[in-house]
Amino acid sequence: MNAIVLAVLVMVVLAMLRVSVVFALIIAAVVGGLAAGMPMDRIVAAFGDGLGGGAPVALAYAALGAFAVALSRTGIAQRLSARVVAHLGHGEQASGNLVLIKWGILAALIVAGALAETLIPVHIAFIPLLVPPLLYVMNRMHLDRRLVACAITFAITTLYMAVPVGFGAIFLNDILIANINQAGAAQGFSVTRDIAPQAMLLPALGMVAGLAIAAFSYRRKRSYQSVVASGEPADEAGGSLSRRQVGMIGLALLLALVVQLWTDSMIFGGLVGFAVISLSGVIAWREQDDVVVQGMRLMAQVGFIMIAAAGFAAVMKATGGIPQMVEDSVQLIGDNRAMAALVMLLVGLFITMGIGSSFSTVPIIAAIF
Repeated sequence: MNAIVLAVLVMVVLAMLRVSVVFALIIAAVVGGLAAGMPMDRIVAAFGDGLGGGAPVALAYAALGAFAVALSRTGIAQRLSARVVAHLGHGEQASGNLVLIKWGILAALIVAGALAETLIPVHIAFIPLLVPPLLYVMNRMHLDRRLVACAITFAITTLYMAVPVGFGAIFLNDILIANINQAGAAQGFSVTRDIAPQAMLLPALGMVAGLAIAAFSYRRKRSYQSVVASGEPADEAGGSLSRRQVGMIGLALLLALVVQLWTDSMIFGGLVGFAVISLSGVIAWREQDDVVVQGMRLMAQVGFIMIAAAGFAAVMKATGGIPQMVEDSVQLIGDNRAMAALVMLLVGLFITMGIGSSFSTVPIIAAIF
């Protein structure tokens, strides 16, 4: 069996057995290296050399995590959530148009997810802030929560994989394009950053089709038991904000976006956004370090997985099994591009299921393909 195939199988099996993903990657790299006849010291050296490849992405996650925690400390997300709940409740009492309110909830969640990946980069942190207060309204609407889950997934996934802003900048520029160019360097193959959003339009349309299917499949009413939902939006986070502080928060969001687009780096965008919020006075100066630590903790898992995945990819390249794997695949697939795409999708699916992170999968499958 090809050493790379064996390493991927070991990684997926270990991850599905609930072994830590980082440990699964390290063990799989060792197994793949030994299967290829590499001595242990060379495996360790190759893995160590590859670790640096994941450092920029991990640092970007840390900076963005600090910015996200700082935003949550301001209470701005809770206030927006409270306004959405109040508006929907008022609409229900005034018009009784349940269908309109139902689609209004879904549209609000999609917009929130889109903003959370781009202009207000808090990633999935908006879900526990916005969804629990809406559960009561959803129950009144008999809204199928499976449709809600599909709408949120559509919003956060489609935006980061097609729009190079916020987390999309990390995924498209720092991960996808960077790893494709690194993997193709030996063959003299490279792509530019402007091609990624265009190429990702096709899978983005697939997400649109998936949402449409979900809207049809889960269109019927579904009843749930009403319980007291935790996470009600409150004004306690951040206290009452002055106009100056609200303006500073808005400026932080704007500057984070502008700096990210200017420097082409989410690291500097997140740092500038965090700095402006710090100067607003919403967060006490003595709490700055605590916010940064919380932000790093928020994104630490994905960051460490990215670093370990880069080391795993480096060992896979060092085995020399990639050219043989490509040659075997070409003989199997021939000129059938549809079959090639299907094989890539299946391998990517299994790796993502094993790792649990689509971001962390790219360095591995880029090294393979």
